[in-house]
Amino acid sequence: MTVAVAVETLSTGAVTSVSRLLAGTYRQLGEVCEALTVRVADPDPTVTQMGVTGAELTKNQDALDAFLLAESTRIQDRYDHTPRRDVAASRALHDYAWSVGLLMSGVWYLTGRVPRVHPEDVRIDLTTGVFEISPRSDLTCLPGDPAAALPGALTAPHEEALRAELRVAVADHMEPLLSAIAPHIRRGPRALWGMVTDDLVSGIWYLGRMLGQEPVAVRAATALLPSAVAPYPGGADFRRLAGSDGRQHTTRTRMGCCMYYTIRPAEACSTCPRTCDAERLRRIEED
Repeated sequence: MTVAVAVETLSTGAVTSVSRLLAGTYRQLGEVCEALTVRVADPDPTVTQMGVTGAELTKNQDALDAFLLAESTRIQDRYDHTPRRDVAASRALHDYAWSVGLLMSGVWYLTGRVPRVHPEDVRIDLTTGVFEISPRSDLTCLPGDPAAALPGALTAPHEEALRAELRVAVADHMEPLLSAIAPHIRRGPRALWGMVTDDLVSGIWYLGRMLGQEPVAVRAATALLPSAVAPYPGGADFRRLAGSDGRQHTTRTRMGCCMYYTIRPAEACSTCPRTCDAERLRRIEED
């Protein structure tokens, strides 16, 4: 299932290209999702671009080293903690997978359209950690969507085919980076794809909460990953916890560790396997 948000900037209107349509959706995502630090690239080729592209991270060791060093520096500045190299690499991968995954899954959730974001379309400012996206003309939507008439748009026959396109789009983007960063993280393919799974699911969950639609987002993420679908080693696997007042609260347990617990041992993520259900409820009920 997908959710089409009735926001003017998300309609095709007078937009005549997929890239312009996507630019508007990406801006809407940035406005809705405070944790998504993204800007749409200036199409002017004379504008100086900062940082490194996702493609450079997969092909250029110097670029990857700079990416990991930048994350280590941010951790040091933010937490007064010097992380191990594998921890900095895990945190950098987690941020990348969550952000880039949401750029694709967020468009799907909001509009019922799936963009293909290629590694060269993403640029990361190493100083600030801000992501920059250059919209392309690669988009898949359902028949009857006005966007289907735009040059470059493809159609999927039904919603499950559209979900399959989203799963493939995210996997195709992430696979080269996982191969490049794996030696620095020192974990196997299942753990790395588990992190991608977690970040894909949690991005949709987060977007739903920001829109006041948590139950809808949970159903959407579950429909996207009802169980393990290669290369994703597991499904969304949401479950419910009963609070002290009888209210039900949604949670899930991550498959791939983002290593935050090594930075703040007393503050492991609420979906971390190290965080028991009693602690999860305590945090929820204190909010």
